[in-house]
Amino acid sequence: MNPENYLYLSALLFTIGASGVLLRRNAIVVFMSIELMLNAANLAFVTFARMHGNLHGQVFAFFTMVVAAAEVVVGLAIIVTIFRSRRSASVDNANLLKY
Repeated sequence: MNPENYLYLSALLFTIGASGVLLRRNAIVVFMSIELMLNAANLAFVTFARMHGNLHGQVFAFFTMVVAAAEVVVGLAIIVTIFRSRRSASVDNANLLKY
């Protein structure tokens, strides 16, 4: 396949993730949209690494996956804490945790 097809797919996935972050109010859906954006960036990194014939993009993709795994742990803990205290996973109610 042509590498540009992978870049188009990466741009489409990133656009879907960005629209999910901007338009949704549920924290879990926003969180999944952020993960989709990270996976789109990983696909672009690997595609550029393949196009240029080096492994730097794959190393960046690996580190991005490590950061995403840490983000999942911290993010889900925060979402569960918000849900337990407020009985809602809405992003609009997240500012109420400071009280």
